[in-house]
Amino acid sequence: MRSPVSQTSPATSPTSHLALPLAEDTGVVASYLREMRHAVDGGKHAATDLTLSGTGALPCTFPYTDFATASIATATLAVAGLTTGVTGDYGLSAHAVAPHINVDRRLASFWFQTSLRAQGWSSPPMWDPIAGDYRTADGWIRLHTNAPHHRAAALAVLGVQADRDAVARVVSTWQADALEAAVVAQGGCAAAMRSLAQWREHPQGMAVASEPLLHWETFDTASASNARRGTWQPMRERPLSGIRVLDLTRILAGPTATRFLAGFGAQVLRIDPPGWDEPGTVPEVVLGKRCARLDLKCADGREALERLLRDADIVVHGYRPDALEGLGLGAARRRELNPTLIDVSLDAYGWQGPWSARRGFDSLLQMSAGIADAGMRAAGAERPVPLPGQGIDYATGYLMAAAAVHALALRQTQGVGSSVKASLARTASLLVTHRTPENAPPPLAAETADDLSPRIEDTSWGPVRRVATPMSVAGTPVDWALPALALGTATPQWP
Repeated sequence: MRSPVSQTSPATSPTSHLALPLAEDTGVVASYLREMRHAVDGGKHAATDLTLSGTGALPCTFPYTDFATASIATATLAVAGLTTGVTGDYGLSAHAVAPHINVDRRLASFWFQTSLRAQGWSSPPMWDPIAGDYRTADGWIRLHTNAPHHRAAALAVLGVQADRDAVARVVSTWQADALEAAVVAQGGCAAAMRSLAQWREHPQGMAVASEPLLHWETFDTASASNARRGTWQPMRERPLSGIRVLDLTRILAGPTATRFLAGFGAQVLRIDPPGWDEPGTVPEVVLGKRCARLDLKCADGREALERLLRDADIVVHGYRPDALEGLGLGAARRRELNPTLIDVSLDAYGWQGPWSARRGFDSLLQMSAGIADAGMRAAGAERPVPLPGQGIDYATGYLMAAAAVHALALRQTQGVGSSVKASLARTASLLVTHRTPENAPPPLAAETADDLSPRIEDTSWGPVRRVATPMSVAGTPVDWALPALALGTATPQWP
């Protein structure tokens, strides 16, 4: 039998205490947390017993560890409030006592890189050999070629074979903006490096700046028939037990959101198309999930997905805005199938502006939005300097998870349905509102065995240990019922 994963954070000191709301607290973590929580529940949250533990930070131009800590805290506070009613006007408990919540800064930093430590085997590489940053005639560009069709698009534009040196030679003859436009027009993924100022003045940067951190649409579902809504109630020990989450996401924000929900008891079913794989990231993000395949290009696959949607509580999807519409599964159809369905979606470059439908990934946003340029300038380096990990993805994922939980509480207590939209670009714009101060915390101490969960997780690829979870809620253990299993190992139906 494969081992489930149950984790707790090791005791770490010193510990700081934050009493929320944080109207007077101007610390960086508090500032990020305030913005994130306001995006989730509109500032209606009540005081909560939250402490932060751990020392040190990942070296970065921006407060990466603070951003990670605030993101994980936002999602954890939402879960804690689901059973007590203390993080919003849910009405679940008239005399609720806020549970004690702790977020460990050190462990949060590790989870914003990777949580998985393979035991006796090697994880596949994260990047395709052609992916990466290349010098152009006037600057830098990043090519994202992890998916075969994206690699083919870039190589077709450049007119070369899959050889990194050959790619570099041809890229050096292009202007960055022109090559970016050509690769995107070919169906590929690329991002020219811009400065923070250039992004602020760019039409898409201006469009993103005008968007909220999360787009909310709410609607009345009180008259809709949904037996699951009427009978389900959250339990303190497993707040999301019995909740069905349909995961239609890829790298990396969406899978982070659904992985978090699974850790608190949700039944997560991930659906991928035939032949799709993400060898470098799947073991990281499918923890706690069942993974099946459906071909949505055929009628049988679409019908099967519709059956899953009818019986789901939450759907999380990261398709480009027009993709599901093109399959006949747009927002109106999803609501027709399931009027009480909580719909959480993700876009890369924002929901407004000329790039709103553009393919994108965290590493590309770091180039477009000025983050890699700022890192390069701060380090006095000669090439782009990215964040220590895919932090825009991870932070967006925890925001999406928090929004899903808050939407669930609204549905249960007020008969209100919700559609929530997040974007990597808007999350990135929150990150850059702060810079790491000169008196920054010291770098994180080297990882030790004490930072890892003692349990061995028997995955499809081999045994692993995870970094201990950075969040804890008194009386509510974080526990993944399933280890990480390969894509396509489950049937596309609810248990």
